[in-house]
Amino acid sequence: MEMSSEKFPNAIMITEDQVHEVLKQVKYPGFSRDIISFGLVKNVRIDDDGVYVQMAITATDTGVPKRIKEDAIKVLEAVPGIGKVTVKIDIQMPVAKPPMSAASIEGVSHVIAVASGKGGVGKSTVASNLASALAFTGAKVGLCDCDIYGPSMALMFGSKERPMADENDRILPVESHGIRLMSMGFLLDDDAPAVLRGPMVTRYTQQFLRQVAWGELDYLVLDLPPGTGDIQLTIVQTVALAGAIVVTTPQEVALVDVRKAVAMFHKTNVPILGIIENMSYFLCPSDGIRYDIFGSGGGEREAARLDIPLLGEIPIDIATREAGDLGRPIVDQDPNGPVGSAFVRVANILRNQLEEAPVR
Repeated sequence: MEMSSEKFPNAIMITEDQVHEVLKQVKYPGFSRDIISFGLVKNVRIDDDGVYVQMAITATDTGVPKRIKEDAIKVLEAVPGIGKVTVKIDIQMPVAKPPMSAASIEGVSHVIAVASGKGGVGKSTVASNLASALAFTGAKVGLCDCDIYGPSMALMFGSKERPMADENDRILPVESHGIRLMSMGFLLDDDAPAVLRGPMVTRYTQQFLRQVAWGELDYLVLDLPPGTGDIQLTIVQTVALAGAIVVTTPQEVALVDVRKAVAMFHKTNVPILGIIENMSYFLCPSDGIRYDIFGSGGGEREAARLDIPLLGEIPIDIATREAGDLGRPIVDQDPNGPVGSAFVRVANILRNQLEEAPVR
């Protein structure tokens, strides 16, 4: 597959370094990083006829190399006097790898998955504040945003830092408010969607878990996407979990999906650490009256029915929403407030649970 353009037959030669610099304008589709930093350009040849560029891309979607080729030719042809531009791409299919067995993560004592059967229950808010609460109790904590399509931790921890790599080509997590973080949100521009097919999502999920230099951690919290799909199964097959927490709200429509999430973890032999009922109630700041906006007691009844612990009931308030939007979890901002103290209680319960039990 070649695309050529004949312009300026009496070419004015440019250097290979200049060609590489021009090609930095070409972004990998769906990412803010360019094709040079991804290492896709394998060879640049310059002669009297013009410029020849050789690339190699591993992809299952032929639209990706086609787009890269078109963009590369466009930016190169814009260079005055460059001559004929030829771009050739060697498309390589991903090598199928045998499924990996679940294993521990080097340096990490306990890996906790935070899940929900459905969206809209505040799972990411719970995951971010649970991580902050565990850190508040004195633990070393990391948080991995496994929601590849809808990453939110970069916003919730107020960081736009790009992850770097160490000398062993492992990803160094971003640190914010005392938590080590990894999220697709650090790799994408604010308005860039993660346009990825299933195999690529699986690969990124595995890389976030296995190829990040987490260092020594007492707890690594995984913020799973809602539901019971491929990403959740990839995670339980990739890393040994100390257990899972299921987030719900009190109403029945959310509790129905709790049962599905719990059933998935039971089928994959992952211990259920308990249920957290989020948005459990509202305390009016003016008079302290409690309002059960979404009903009451749903999480407690479901925990009793499933014979698993109810870890905590987290109230809903404006400060929690504002803290998330401002990039500082409410626990870090106000650990002694009604929401912060509820998360700290949950963190202490979990520490007592996990540090008395053997790590799976």
